[in-house]
Amino acid sequence: MLMALMMALTGCKAGAKENPNNNDKSMEKKVLVAYFSYSGTTRGYAEKIAQMAHADLFEIEAAQPYTDADVDWTDDSARVNQEMKVHPDSRPAIARRVDNLRQYDTVFIGFPIWWYIAPNIINTFLETQDFKGKTIVPFFTSYSSGPGKTDEHLHRSIAYEVSWRPAVRANGMNDKQLQAWVEEALGGEKQDK
Repeated sequence: MLMALMMALTGCKAGAKENPNNNDKSMEKKVLVAYFSYSGTTRGYAEKIAQMAHADLFEIEAAQPYTDADVDWTDDSARVNQEMKVHPDSRPAIARRVDNLRQYDTVFIGFPIWWYIAPNIINTFLETQDFKGKTIVPFFTSYSSGPGKTDEHLHRSIAYEVSWRPAVRANGMNDKQLQAWVEEALGGEKQDK
């Protein structure tokens, strides 16, 4: 009985890859890096941030994966145009949720910028999990776009108390700048909602 209870308490991270380096005693907070990546760019930065923050890693996956045709922004009938422009309140289904999100104090959330905001699948992720009392640190990748109205777009998905950091462009920083930003996000002044 005791063994089953111990296994249940320690094995509640289905879906999140535990970082073997997160036993660093200098890190007091339990951190998760969750990300959505179509092309792999955001995934690469999420992996770097997870390593720098000694964080667990979770990929936000669409229940119906995006194809190249789905993200062809030049085709008005493409799925991504329908989700982002025609039906901006759409919430694409996600394949799975983070088990035991409660254990994390800080959650970095990464995504590409689509039409100057986070993809709507990020809103799905925010609306289907309980982030109450957590610090949310959005980061994005983009060839040239800034955050646009990303913060406003994401904040509407959570109507309860969380601490938000402003969204930043991860691929606009070198590794030293990225490390400094991660450290500041984990220890600096919080932007409360």
